[in-house]
Amino acid sequence: MSIETILAALDAEIKRLQQARSLLAVLASTTNLHASTATKPATKKRKRKMSAEARKRIGDAQRKRWAKQKVGK
Repeated sequence: MSIETILAALDAEIKRLQQARSLLAVLASTTNLHASTATKPATKKRKRKMSAEARKRIGDAQRKRWAKQKVGK
């Protein structure tokens, strides 16, 4: 294969890729137009509140697991 043949093949591939890119860019711009009008505004997530009693139960259970693990070693 000569260098000229390779260069011609590369040029053809580059042209094909540029056409594919331009088609995708057009598709993306039309998709973004529709998507931006259809989306809802982002809502702020609320932080979950845990009662002091629930925190104590969870803490006690975790301390119990740690104590059990220490005894096993």
